[in-house]
Amino acid sequence: MNSRRLSRQLWAQYILALLGWAFAVLLMGFLAWGLCSMRSWSGDEALYSLIHWMHRNVVLIYLLVTAVGWLAISYFFISRPMRYLDALADTASALAQPTEEPIVLPSALEQTENQLNLVREKALRDAMAAREAEQRKNDLIVYLAHDLKTPLTSVIGYLTLLRDEPDLSPAFRARYTGVALDKAERLEELINEFFDITRFNLTHLELEKRPVDLSRMLQQVASEFEPQFVESGLTCALDLPPALEYDCDPDKLARVFDNLLRNACRYSAPDTQVRISAAVEEHAIILTFANQGATIPPEKLERIFEQFFRLDASRATRTGGAGLGLAIAKEIVTLHGGTISAQSADGVTTFTVTLPAA
Repeated sequence: MNSRRLSRQLWAQYILALLGWAFAVLLMGFLAWGLCSMRSWSGDEALYSLIHWMHRNVVLIYLLVTAVGWLAISYFFISRPMRYLDALADTASALAQPTEEPIVLPSALEQTENQLNLVREKALRDAMAAREAEQRKNDLIVYLAHDLKTPLTSVIGYLTLLRDEPDLSPAFRARYTGVALDKAERLEELINEFFDITRFNLTHLELEKRPVDLSRMLQQVASEFEPQFVESGLTCALDLPPALEYDCDPDKLARVFDNLLRNACRYSAPDTQVRISAAVEEHAIILTFANQGATIPPEKLERIFEQFFRLDASRATRTGGAGLGLAIAKEIVTLHGGTISAQSADGVTTFTVTLPAA
């Protein structure tokens, strides 16, 4: 739209300049004729022969002067868009590697300049976000790789002890076997996080929908977390309708609920309650997951759904996740056509999942 407006403006200026030049040549001709007619000329005057020749060839002179003006005006109006094109070409190369310096174009391209500066700023923000995400991912992989050694060393050590000490008492044997199992399970969690990182970056999730009862699914997921709730001194309260039929991918949506409850277990204060509720509105199903703990600062709340972002960067990977759970949850909810958001105030953090009603 802006380019068409500019081209129409240039064409209008070009035509007006030609018409103005033609009128100016006519006006100069009449003025010259009037000035020459104000006096009598004799044949022996120096200018008489020139004026007499011009009088006989007035049409030719008018055409020549008009043609010279037309060429000059055409050159000006052709070189003008070429300068614009050169400026845009330089801008295109600058956008390939954007810098903090703003893009400056001729005043006629002010709207284009504003749009390109918006593109430049967005490219800078995207590049910075990509670098930060890549750095967080690289840091996390380093942490995970380092932490893989600890449980693996423990598993090997305890299994070697069980092999080399056949006379161990049943109590010590059970204890060492339990420790080795715990370390092996932690090792499995770390390896699964590596797989999550790979899947999240290299594949796109696809939904396999079928009708399910969300109330029953939430009850089942909550019951699976019962041991973790007990271990952390938490209780879980459900406020769900008797039945909540919904057409979705149950496996992937269950992962959303799993990630939200896992997050609640990690960040809830001891001896508090995790509340899960569901409500049906006119055009949406609203699911909420609330837990009590430290209030999340607004600057962290804005980034909580970013990949590899962790609320507590100082947490070791043995006690925290990869920072992918909420990011994957958001992608799954978005694929279902819904939204997920987080609020935190007065020690209560609430995640709200909004799914479009059928």
